[in-house]
Amino acid sequence: MSYQRIDRISEEVRREVDAIIRDELHDPRVKGTYSITHADVTRDLRYAKIYVSVLEEADREPLMAALKKAAGFIRHELGKRMIIRYAPEILFALDHNIEYGVHI
Repeated sequence: MSYQRIDRISEEVRREVDAIIRDELHDPRVKGTYSITHADVTRDLRYAKIYVSVLEEADREPLMAALKKAAGFIRHELGKRMIIRYAPEILFALDHNIEYGVHI
């Protein structure tokens, strides 16, 4: 499998996960200024690591907890929206790049 295909799938996963979180997820902890910055899908398409950047420090922990709790729902929705053999298992990670850029 070529790296271009993995990159395309990763970008599509990032876009779809962002849309699912904004449109379908109705958790009160999902608030504030956040961004899905990057998605890394493994070559076998089994796992997707989603990087989330949260601007407000007070919203970080509750938002990440809500996303980790909703990972199964997000995976199910992703499976319905994308035409791939397996919906990847979703792992969320906090991305500090934007916060670091603001700090500098």
